[in-house]
Amino acid sequence: MPFSITFVTNDNKVVSVAEKANLLRTSIREKGGIPFKCGAGICGTCKCKIEQGLENTDAIKDRERNHLSEADFAAGHRMACQTFVHGDIAVSWIPLALRPPKPAAGTSGSGPASAPPGQ
Repeated sequence: MPFSITFVTNDNKVVSVAEKANLLRTSIREKGGIPFKCGAGICGTCKCKIEQGLENTDAIKDRERNHLSEADFAAGHRMACQTFVHGDIAVSWIPLALRPPKPAAGTSGSGPASAPPGQ
């Protein structure tokens, strides 16, 4: 039975889906706008929030647990690349331009750059 996905952050764009579908793949195909980089659950870029219809998504995957906390899940956050939808949902996300930058590797303050002089 067909269902709809509403891409809230993309001017409430609504697309019709014929059968169970991966949320990120549907967004790419239908120009929904969910940001992504790897598409495989490695980078966390496709973090989104299921605003309505969380019950119409599949079980949380281990790869999502690497990027999202239990509090995130409780608030409806999922990773679009890992989420399959089987009923009506509305999804939102924070655009990449508005997200705080992730710290670069090696900038935690520990390492050669923070060693005392002469060592």
